[in-house]
Amino acid sequence: MAGLLDGKALATQIQIELTQQVKMLQSQGGRSPGLAVIMVGNNPASAAYVRGKEKACERVGIASYGKHLPAETTQIELKQLIQALNQDDRIDGILVQLPLPDHLDAVDLLNQIDPDKDADGLHPVNMGRLLRGELGLRSCTPAGVMRLLEEYSIDLPGKHAVVMGRSILVGKPIALMLLEANATVTIAHSRTVDLAAVARTADILVTAIGKTELVTPDMVKPGAIVIDVGINRITDAHGKSRLVGDVQFDTVQEVAGWITPVPGGIGPMTVTMLLHNTVWSYRQRLAL
Repeated sequence: MAGLLDGKALATQIQIELTQQVKMLQSQGGRSPGLAVIMVGNNPASAAYVRGKEKACERVGIASYGKHLPAETTQIELKQLIQALNQDDRIDGILVQLPLPDHLDAVDLLNQIDPDKDADGLHPVNMGRLLRGELGLRSCTPAGVMRLLEEYSIDLPGKHAVVMGRSILVGKPIALMLLEANATVTIAHSRTVDLAAVARTADILVTAIGKTELVTPDMVKPGAIVIDVGINRITDAHGKSRLVGDVQFDTVQEVAGWITPVPGGIGPMTVTMLLHNTVWSYRQRLAL
């Protein structure tokens, strides 16, 4: 039976450490670190995510500057808001909550954010810094995966890591981070021939596809580390809904060496790395 990689417990521990750090930094910097979260429209899932992020900010002492805008907000208005936040000395991190309404160009807006305030680590400059192995803000979910592996002393050098998924949010950056940690990395995706056979070669299997319980025990090498980044909501015959990942947890747990649960694995780490990025940016900007 696989051991659990408990992201929820680690996230709580890191947030306690950040709270202590912020208290110390406030006296030196003269203010709290500040995070601005921009949300457009009233998508219920987005609203829930934003509330969670703002509550997490409050817990650790980060000032939250929520910008909740109507769905009809224009591209120009959002660009002007981002430019104003770039110039605002109280703000150390800026995040645009995705998805945006269809009439808005998310990529164009993300590119407007000052790379040094890019709390989500998605600006091309920060992606370039990751590619070159330079210091910079890192994409929150992949950074959370790496921090969790570090916490459990998972040995990476020389290991074969298979990343299932090639998105700019998770797949590509986690592949680069694993490569930086001296793993040998394969990126698999929907066009990969015999996906199951490729997955079975992995010492470390990272799933970030978004397909409910796609990964079955026959796709996992015995003793492998299984990191499930997928979050999918399913509803049973009685109308009750629950969250599951990309991995058939109960059966794969019998084969793997370590595994992340869903929920309680990577999700809490993503929010915590957002807080970490905001504090890191604050320290860089104020040279603390």
